[in-house]
Amino acid sequence: MEERVLEMKAEVLKALAQPTRLKILEFLRNGERCICEIVPAINGEQSNISRHISLMQKSHLVSTRKDGVKVMVKVKDPKIFEILDSISIVLKNQVSEQSKLMRSL
Repeated sequence: MEERVLEMKAEVLKALAQPTRLKILEFLRNGERCICEIVPAINGEQSNISRHISLMQKSHLVSTRKDGVKVMVKVKDPKIFEILDSISIVLKNQVSEQSKLMRSL
């Protein structure tokens, strides 16, 4: 696989590898939201949330637009939720495997 493609994949995965950014993405699952809604929904601070959104913009995960004084945020490609859902399935499988092992002890 071309080196640049691997680097781009790594950048997306790095952008996902942070709990606050995952909370933001999950909050955006139902569509575009204002930063003013995101902050209280995930119990964050405006400056911190804005920094995370900026990082996700650089990784092309989200886009923003101004609506008067509001900054609206949306996920650029909803397929990102397929990745998050796949990770959830992997985690459930791991927990299930570990539970089976514990029961066998």
